[in-house]
Amino acid sequence: MSTKKERLDAICRIIETEAIGNQEELLKALTASGFSTTQATLSRDIKQLKVVKVHDGDGNYVYRLPNYAVFMQSEQGQGASHPNIEFSGNLAVVKTRPGYAMGIASDIDTHAPREILGTIAGDDTILIIPREGISRDRIVKALSNFI
Repeated sequence: MSTKKERLDAICRIIETEAIGNQEELLKALTASGFSTTQATLSRDIKQLKVVKVHDGDGNYVYRLPNYAVFMQSEQGQGASHPNIEFSGNLAVVKTRPGYAMGIASDIDTHAPREILGTIAGDDTILIIPREGISRDRIVKALSNFI
């Protein structure tokens, strides 16, 4: 019998080393690693780990762990408060590594703080649309959980 932590560690290891495109593939890989679990438990584990699906560059979507600090590009002086956020008027632009913008934007939209109205994502750029009257500092603070 394995512990939850061991199962979560195995899921992370599998996602980091294999191209996993859906829960069924992940469940098979987990079973092959000696872990017996249900699809419902796996779904909860994926949510807890904040796993995202990203484009792999070959026309497929694969699971990735949301260690955004590793994936975010550090652009040259984009703002005093956060190096990955640049403002134009009341809009914010976040730069990511290629292929990560949609996953990060989806996470922001799914767990949108009050300050964020919505996002639009490309391959490596996210347009952040804040609500009216929200300061840049509050936007940066609201995004800090995601970038």
